[in-house]
Amino acid sequence: MSSVEQAGLSRRSMLCGVLVALAVPGGLAACGGGEPASTGGATTGGGTTGGAGTPTGGAGGGQASIIALADVPDGGGAIAGNPATSKPLVIVRTGDSVTAYDAACPHQGTAVAPPENGVLTCPAHGSRFNTSDGAVTKGPATKGLTAVPVTVRDGQVVLA
Repeated sequence: MSSVEQAGLSRRSMLCGVLVALAVPGGLAACGGGEPASTGGATTGGGTTGGAGTPTGGAGGGQASIIALADVPDGGGAIAGNPATSKPLVIVRTGDSVTAYDAACPHQGTAVAPPENGVLTCPAHGSRFNTSDGAVTKGPATKGLTAVPVTVRDGQVVLA
């Protein structure tokens, strides 16, 4: 039994949660206020709506929020959607410092689980990755997770 199953999360419920996290921002965008689509990514007013429904812009530079820093447990992490690609990211937090990785396991593309004790684990075949650098520590994966540059602005984790 995996550590995810011991924590009461089945593989199905975790994958459903990831799918919901990825689908909700797109559904909200489809129900927009009828404003014409922006060209060139520039904003002229009060910012845009981030992937978590959080307004960004102003000091945030108009970048869509991945997740609020407060929603990522200190010493742990969370799975959230990448606003640039709509693919899941795993966000790892230590204090005010955050690191992000493409959540797809390099072995077969299954999303890794949120970190436990400094380790990211793929629920499909048990590959393990170090949260500090994404390096593979146990196969069957043969390479580490791909880092995605992020930063914290106005309490939101955004793409760097």
